[in-house]
Amino acid sequence: PRDLIENVYFDFDSYTIKEQYKKPLMTLANALLEANTSVLIEGHCDERGTNEYNLALGDRRANAVKNFLKASGVPSSQIETISFGEDKPVCDANTESCWSKNRRAHFVLEGSR
Repeated sequence: PRDLIENVYFDFDSYTIKEQYKKPLMTLANALLEANTSVLIEGHCDERGTNEYNLALGDRRANAVKNFLKASGVPSSQIETISFGEDKPVCDANTESCWSKNRRAHFVLEGSR
């Protein structure tokens, strides 16, 4: 299922899962169930806001995805979450296009950590 996992991106100051990510998340849920494997969901933010705020927002983003996967049948025992806030950006330019790449939930499958 490793190739099924794409980041889920969020709007500024939001942890709402956009419609375009629901089908890929369902595919991921089915793959996790089929393979009986676990996933770590990392919540990430852009650099705007305080460290504390961004850690909390990253946590809400990771948990929004976790809750979606749980609602799709994946047991809680197969899902872990962690928030990195703004600490692990994939892009560090001060532009909206860069910030939008950092507002994400990233997936790490069991065995690939």
